[in-house]
Amino acid sequence: MDEEGQQSLECIQANQIFPRKHPVLEEDNLQVPFPELHGEFTEYVGRAEDAIIAMSSYRLHIKFKESLVNVPLQLIESVECRDMFQLHVTCKDCKVIRCQFSTFEQCQEWLKRLTGAIRPPSRLEELFSFAFHAWCVDVYAGEKEQHGELCRPGEHVTSRYKNEVERMGFDMQNAWRITEINNKYRLCASYPQLLLVPAWITDKELECVAGFRSWKRFPAVVYRHQSTGAVIARCGQPEVSWWGWRNADDEHLVQSIAKACAVDCSSRKHLANGTCSRDYSNGTDVSDGDFDASMTNSSEVESLAIQPQKLLILDARSYAAAVANRAKGGGCECPEYYPNCEVVFMGMANIHSIRKSFQSLRLLCTQMPDPANWLSSLEGTKWLQHLSLLLKSALLVVNAQDRDRRPVLVHCSDGWDRTPQIVALSKLLLDPYYRTIEGFQVLVETEWLDFGHKFADRCGHGENSDDLNERCPVFLQWLDCVHQLQRQFPCSFEFNEAFLVKLVQHTYSCLFGTFLCNSVKEREDRHIQERTCSVWSLLRPANRSFRNMLYSSHSETVLHPVCHVRNLMLWSAAYLPNSSPTTPSDESCAPYPVPGANPEDQPLGRLPKTRSFDNLPTACEAGGPLAPNRRSSDPSLNDKWQDHRRSLELNIGVGPEGGGNQDQEGRG
Repeated sequence: MDEEGQQSLECIQANQIFPRKHPVLEEDNLQVPFPELHGEFTEYVGRAEDAIIAMSSYRLHIKFKESLVNVPLQLIESVECRDMFQLHVTCKDCKVIRCQFSTFEQCQEWLKRLTGAIRPPSRLEELFSFAFHAWCVDVYAGEKEQHGELCRPGEHVTSRYKNEVERMGFDMQNAWRITEINNKYRLCASYPQLLLVPAWITDKELECVAGFRSWKRFPAVVYRHQSTGAVIARCGQPEVSWWGWRNADDEHLVQSIAKACAVDCSSRKHLANGTCSRDYSNGTDVSDGDFDASMTNSSEVESLAIQPQKLLILDARSYAAAVANRAKGGGCECPEYYPNCEVVFMGMANIHSIRKSFQSLRLLCTQMPDPANWLSSLEGTKWLQHLSLLLKSALLVVNAQDRDRRPVLVHCSDGWDRTPQIVALSKLLLDPYYRTIEGFQVLVETEWLDFGHKFADRCGHGENSDDLNERCPVFLQWLDCVHQLQRQFPCSFEFNEAFLVKLVQHTYSCLFGTFLCNSVKEREDRHIQERTCSVWSLLRPANRSFRNMLYSSHSETVLHPVCHVRNLMLWSAAYLPNSSPTTPSDESCAPYPVPGANPEDQPLGRLPKTRSFDNLPTACEAGGPLAPNRRSSDPSLNDKWQDHRRSLELNIGVGPEGGGNQDQEGRG
């Protein structure tokens, strides 16, 4: 088929599969009050008591006299009618929107419309991301190469596994190997296809270990400290059950992770001395004697440093919860069966407790503020306490890796909620690469998407995902911790707070396909990458609106945050009602530039009016006459900040306690 025929076919498909509809106007003089995205069509436009209200295939739009609310439908958790005339909209990112109507009948009609629109889809293709992509293909049919380049994530994301193994410096000759045992996801449906394990562990052993771990999520290595050689591995809980089952292959694999770290470090010293390496790339088994013999040429063999370091098994749960899991076939490692290992229980709450805490936080943030009881009420939600414990868990991993040179194995129950929180946060603290925009994208793709965090269930936008017990803001909680780190280390992150706020919104919005489905296998089976746009096409490094102007690549290599609750602050830009969730205009939200325009120069539209860091107003006052009531990403400020960057760094570098106000500007 020639190119012209292919383009016409795409046009037919976009129009037929996602046809446009004419809006229902409740009054003749009303019109669509916002520019529509590609593939978006407005369904209803009406007049509330003091506002214009509209609903499209993608968003709820309410234009009040002095403010504007623009919220993606999939970001809405529930809708109810209160006091007969008030529409009460609760969002998944902690916001609550209220709209007053003149009549009870009109309020009920809009309640009915919204209730139907926010219901989880019966078919994945009902989500707006598919229509958005299909119509973009149509609109930009003549610029396919540019369209594809801007729609997809960069090569740093698509080639992440190979690049990361090389970047972290794994010794692939002596210590480690990449196994393809999960090719086509035949062993574990929630794991990626390529996995890193000790070189002498065979695929047959891995199969036995998988049978002993929850959901067959066997220990796989995901990070190597480039200075100490210590690694981080992750997995699901062992299936010990009440019977106290053991698995020799599992015990061997866990010990081999520590041994491989020692081989890795030792072989590098040998290579520096000109000695040979041996190849275990085919998974050949190695005995303890071979392991010891492999290091006999080193003059440091007799020293304790050459022996495998004691491996830290970090169980995110409490000991009581781990033991209770034995009743359901789970459990934890018994130290007697895992020599040279230490098991530490962190006592982190499960998804049900986190969900309850978040609901309490949302209730607090949407009530009339009571200054006298605000802090005690915030403490009562336990949200900051949960953040504190997560930060402490990550810091424990950091100290084990960076200070004690110890390998760490992290797991919770299933290994897809608390485990990625700890592992991803640890990597962010340990490695400056993950604090760049590109590196952060790789981090999210690797630890959250590749290793099977259940975004569809946790966010509630999967097919028929009606089970409220499966919903929990796990990823949002982790992003909140990243925000806390931004506050404490304002010069260490290439991206700003607006980047994180936008990522929160698009985790739920379903404008992009990045966070659809529960695993990489599901996304491949449904051809998500080919049929939707990537969120990284918006949050790309070239988009200057998301850059932190205070970023310095020479800031601290390893971050050691203060984790105490009193040093943490409520993420007001994300949670408080006066920064309502917004949807930017067509030009700013779509990753496709206006034909003939420079992609970097596209406006970002209605970003949340937030500051990059809480203490910027103080710094601006000290650094010059910069307007304090402007967000950090405003283009008019960026040029001035470039001139004042050094003085700003000095003013802001006073630490986490040097912050200014928590006030928020404007409404979303």
